[in-house]
Amino acid sequence: MIKLLKYLKGSAIICAILAPITMCLEVAMDLLQPTLLSSIIDVGVANGDLNYVLSAGIKMVIAAIIGLVAGSACSFFAAVASMKLGEGVREGLFEKIQTLSFLELDKLKTSSLITRLTNDVTQLQMMMNMALRMMVRAPLTAIGGLIMATILSPKLASIFLIALPIILVSIMFIIKKSLPLFTSVQEKIDNINTVMRESILGVKVIKAFAIESTQGERFNEANDNLTNESIASQNMNLILWPIATLIMNLTVVAVLWFGGNMVNVGDLEIGKIMAFINYLLQIMGSVVMVINIMLTFSRAKASANRINDVFKTETSIKDKEETVEVNNFDIEFKEVYFRYNEHSENVLEGISFKAKQGETIGIIGSTGCGKSSFVNLIPRLYDATEGEILIGGVNIKDISIRQLRENIGIVLQENILFGGTIESNLKFGNANANEEDINSSAIDAQAYEFIMSKDGKYQSEVEQRGKNLSGGQKQRLSIARTLIRNPKIFIMDDSSSALDMATEAKLQNSIKNRMKESTVLVIAQRISGVMDADKIIVMDDGKISDIGKHDELLKRNEIYRSIAVSQLGEEVLKVV
Repeated sequence: MIKLLKYLKGSAIICAILAPITMCLEVAMDLLQPTLLSSIIDVGVANGDLNYVLSAGIKMVIAAIIGLVAGSACSFFAAVASMKLGEGVREGLFEKIQTLSFLELDKLKTSSLITRLTNDVTQLQMMMNMALRMMVRAPLTAIGGLIMATILSPKLASIFLIALPIILVSIMFIIKKSLPLFTSVQEKIDNINTVMRESILGVKVIKAFAIESTQGERFNEANDNLTNESIASQNMNLILWPIATLIMNLTVVAVLWFGGNMVNVGDLEIGKIMAFINYLLQIMGSVVMVINIMLTFSRAKASANRINDVFKTETSIKDKEETVEVNNFDIEFKEVYFRYNEHSENVLEGISFKAKQGETIGIIGSTGCGKSSFVNLIPRLYDATEGEILIGGVNIKDISIRQLRENIGIVLQENILFGGTIESNLKFGNANANEEDINSSAIDAQAYEFIMSKDGKYQSEVEQRGKNLSGGQKQRLSIARTLIRNPKIFIMDDSSSALDMATEAKLQNSIKNRMKESTVLVIAQRISGVMDADKIIVMDDGKISDIGKHDELLKRNEIYRSIAVSQLGEEVLKVV
């Protein structure tokens, strides 16, 4: 957890310093009260001195007011420091996650990252708040109480030498046992988030297949697992309470027994025995605070470890110390192999081809043959396992990631739109785009008409993930968002599948005219989407089956011919 304190910055550091200082003042005032009370009884009451009683009483009131102000200030400073720490850690986590490649994101899992950004950071905030208040107050009160009690009666204070070690040993034992349980609790929260995320995103499928009860059972199972693990972790910690209560009660009994005997023989005044009991209660109250702190600490430690796991994760895709500028955007694959992780099989094998700048390359093949994996390697969303990918004759690993991705526009298979307006979504592609850029991109993407038909035009609302738009509308906006960048390499990953044939033909023609100076790669399920390309790559089971033009492939490639016949009919073979 100490590593995460670096996210305390600016005014938060000042608050984190002032909180324990003001808490020290509050503790000092609290420790002063029993002594003043003792003096009232042993001096003022015993001697019938009313002036002394009033004077000491005023001192007690002043001490109480100072303690109240100091305690309130401590609470304020602790709250500010803990909230600022949470803000800093969340910001750092978010920035770190943005730097990770798809490979690391796949390992960490989306649901777990959301839990770490929210629940785990909240646990850390609670611990920080408690640390600046109770973690300062508890030891100071305990130590101060012991000192003051010892001053009152060293003989009676020896009782604490037996009671406190038993409690401390119990606390350390429980912490050691509970830490793994709290880690497991956070993992069970991850599981609930996973089920909830799938259920919410897949609600249409769930309703269409009438499997609400099945999903309910999945959630109930995850929920039960979390409940059982939480009960187990809390039960382990709650063992402390009966132990602490028993020891506290026995200590009070011992103080009253031995203290009463000392009063009877004249070794101790009645006022001091009352002050001693007050100090005892303060010390034991501190022990209760320590138990609360340890409960929070156990959970916060587990959360801090999970947060640090993200910060320690190094991205597998990073810039070299010296990078190379490229001016040419030819693409070349040289014997490229790829698998998603070391335990999986190869998704791509022996991929080799060349594409010159200005050419349009079509990629076609059966579902799951590696088409998307193929194009994801170009902007380094993943890195090739073996082989080289060159742009302008330069290995893409020697090009800075920023320059590489700024010159590549990719329309992914899954069209993700963000909450906002149509204009704000289009400007994701180019924040500095003017009205002319926006209009031309929308026209070329065949999105202009439906945008103009909306009441708000470009200011029309887009809900999260584009839920208020049809599939075709989302695809066209995604294409327009990419076109607005005017990239040197333009990739479409089956991103016109929801369009009708006429709209798709217009889209292809617009892209051909607009991107004639760019290298264009088009993945399509429909053969009409690639048949006019300069080269067509036919994929089969992660390998290139053939490369050629439409007419050539109809003659010599069985896979391409079967796709053409299934989509266009037997008459397509008659024109060859």
